[in-house]
Amino acid sequence: MPNPILPSWEYIPDGEPRVFGDRVYLYGSHDRAYADDFCDHKLKVWSAPLNDLNNWTCHGHSFHTQADRDHESDTPHTDSFLYAPDVIEKDGKYYLYAYILGSQGAIGVSDRPEGPFRFLSTYKYAPEDAGDEGIYNDAGILVDDDGKVYVYYGFEHSHMNQLDPDTMVDVIPGSLIEPVVNDSMEIPEEIRFYEASSPRKVGDTYYLIYSPRRGSRLAYATSDSPTGPFTYRGYIIDNGVDYPAGNNHGSIACINGQWYVFYHRMTNASITSRRACVEKITFAPDGSIPPVEMTSLGFEDALNPYRETPAEYACVLKGGCFVTEKDLFTRVVTNIGDRNVIGYKYFDFGEDHSSKTYELALKTLGCGMRCRLRILADDYENGEEIGTVMVGPGDGITRATVKALTGRHSIFLIPEITTEGWMKDFFRDRKLFELCSFVFLK
Repeated sequence: MPNPILPSWEYIPDGEPRVFGDRVYLYGSHDRAYADDFCDHKLKVWSAPLNDLNNWTCHGHSFHTQADRDHESDTPHTDSFLYAPDVIEKDGKYYLYAYILGSQGAIGVSDRPEGPFRFLSTYKYAPEDAGDEGIYNDAGILVDDDGKVYVYYGFEHSHMNQLDPDTMVDVIPGSLIEPVVNDSMEIPEEIRFYEASSPRKVGDTYYLIYSPRRGSRLAYATSDSPTGPFTYRGYIIDNGVDYPAGNNHGSIACINGQWYVFYHRMTNASITSRRACVEKITFAPDGSIPPVEMTSLGFEDALNPYRETPAEYACVLKGGCFVTEKDLFTRVVTNIGDRNVIGYKYFDFGEDHSSKTYELALKTLGCGMRCRLRILADDYENGEEIGTVMVGPGDGITRATVKALTGRHSIFLIPEITTEGWMKDFFRDRKLFELCSFVFLK
C-alpha cells in the first residue's frame, strides 16, 4: 500500500508495529476526522500478512474507556481518552499497555494479538518507584532475551521501570531510572526528550525511539544496556519537511528482512486527524539509522504512473494546501492557491524509449477560477518542466500532453494564476481547484 497505508476513512496515529507469527500488527491511537481533541475512547487493531503487506485487515475495537453500542467500558477507574498503546507477547499471552489521559495507565490481556483485551490492572507501584506521577505516558514495553520486562515512558522527562515478569503489572521496587534520555533544558530541542517512548532491541543494541521537543521528528537514542543511559544518535524522519507539520510518534519493525519506520501525517488542516504511514529504513555499520524522507511509497517500491493516483498520496504540500476528507470515500488536496506545490515520490515510468509524449489526465473539482498547472519532474524548484495544463473553473477531467519520461521520477504539480496586472494581485489569495486524482496515459 502507498502512504497512507490504511483505508481512507481510518485514522491510526502513534503507531506501534509488532510482528507476531505470520502477521504484522499495527497498534495505535484512534483519531477522528475534524475532532477538536486527539484520540478517542477506543482503540482499534489492524494487521496484514507478512507476505501481502497491501492487504490490511481491521480487527475492530480492542479496548474502551467508555461504553459504545457494542461494548462496555473496559476501565473501572476512568472514562478519559485513550492514547498511544503498545502490545507485547509474554508466555503465550498478549499484554496491552495503554496511556489514558490524566489517569493511571491501563494494562489489558488477551489470548490473541488482535484482542479484544480485558482489563487486567493499572500499574502497581510504591509512589517512590514511579515517575510521570504514575500515569505512564506513552508507555513502550521491552521484553528482553532473558525474560526481564522494561517499561519506558514520560512526558517532557524520560523514565524507565522494570516490571515483574510474573504479573506484568507490578513495578519492581527500586527500579526507577530517570532520565533515561538526556532531557536537560540546556541541550538543543532536536535532542531533548519530549514524549512517545518506543524501545526496540536490534542485535545487541537497545534503541529508544521518541518524539523530541521539535515534535515533527522521530528521534532515537541507543545504549548497550536496557537500563541506559541512552545516547542521542539522530532522527529517523521529520513529517514537517515540505508538509503541514505536527507531532510525530511511531517506531520501527523488521518485516521480511526489511526495516521500516511507522509514523503519521496530518490531514484536514488539523493536528488531530493523523494517518498512518511507513518508510523503508536502513542501519549503517555503526548502528545509526540514516534519516529518510517522506514519500508516497509506503510498502511499494514505486508508484505506477499508468494507474490512477489518488490525490491523498501527496507527500509534498507547500503553500497552504492540504489533504482533507470530503466524505467517507473521498479525499482530495484542497485549499490550493497560486504557486502551491503538490508532490509525489516516486513513480517508475519504465523504459519505453519509443514514446516522446504522454497524456496527463487530472480529475479536479472547481473553485470558480481558471489557472495554469505546471508539471515538473524531480525537483519542485529547479526540476524539468514536462508540460502544462489549464485547469478550468468547474468540475471535470482535464487532459494535456506532457513530455514522456523513463525511469524513476518524482512529480510536482504547481498551479499559477494566469491573470496579469492588478488583477493578479486581486486574485492571488483565491483558491483555485481541488485535486482528486491523476494518471499518465500512453
